[in-house]
Amino acid sequence: MLETSARLLRLLSLLQARRDWTSTELATRLGVTTRTIRNDIDRLRGLGYPVDARPGVAGGYRLGQGGALPPLLLDDEEAVAVAVGLRTAASGSIAGIEETSVRALAKLQQVLPSRLRHRISAFQSYTLPTPSPGPQVDPDALTAIASACRDHELLRFDYQAHSGAATRRTVEPYRLVNDRRRWYLVAWDVDRDAWRTFRVDRIEPRTPTGPRFTPRALPPDREIATQLARRVDEATWRYRARVVVHAPAQYVQGRLPIPVEIQPLSNDRCSFEPGSDHPEMLALYLGMLDADFTIIDSPELVDALRKLSERYQRAIDSSQQASA
Repeated sequence: MLETSARLLRLLSLLQARRDWTSTELATRLGVTTRTIRNDIDRLRGLGYPVDARPGVAGGYRLGQGGALPPLLLDDEEAVAVAVGLRTAASGSIAGIEETSVRALAKLQQVLPSRLRHRISAFQSYTLPTPSPGPQVDPDALTAIASACRDHELLRFDYQAHSGAATRRTVEPYRLVNDRRRWYLVAWDVDRDAWRTFRVDRIEPRTPTGPRFTPRALPPDREIATQLARRVDEATWRYRARVVVHAPAQYVQGRLPIPVEIQPLSNDRCSFEPGSDHPEMLALYLGMLDADFTIIDSPELVDALRKLSERYQRAIDSSQQASA
């Protein structure tokens, strides 16, 4: 009995890890016969797990969405609490666990009954989040993309490029990467026959997802993250500048809102290359350094600094006149 229970847990884990399995694949992974797999599937159904069967040569099993919550040792209230917590973590409110939260949320939503999904959706609709320094990403979109990555299904979506141009893409999705409160999808663009990186907050998924595809060889996850971070630094912002700050590198790093590569020039001088979609925003951030600085080769930023300083001077003059 203990051996059977352990096998059922392993079988359930396999069904949750991938969308479709043939009985032969499951039997091979568990070291049993296909007849044992059929019996174990019946046991899982008896426990409340909605396992769907697909007939035919290419048929197999899929863990479906249940009419009742399967016995996961969670009641309805606990399941809603877990899903809401995962959604909150996925939004970036808890640093370091965003990607894990998305994977867990995708797995949980696969088996949630519709009544609980509606309750979670209602919570999301009527909850007002505090402003975030990064773009907002719909957790439903993250979950849909994560599921397509897991199941190796083609993903179709409308995409707004950095320039504002709208396009429609068909891709093989592979990885979701969270970097500096932004979500990115690493995928193979089918129409352009090349690897591409997409900002998830600019993606509007189209349903249903496409057919299954055979995964391509991928570099290690750490290398993917490193390459993405490099491309983001090079291409994310519309305006870039080189700034020499007359202060130690450690001091400047502590004053910046996000991690930036800083090059020490001496004990009391350093340089870095910030970027922004708007030079006015970049000028405001530089003013928060509370240190003298010099702009190298960025006339847009110099102009923004000039306008900002003139506006501040007018505010000083008018304030002095009002108090006289």
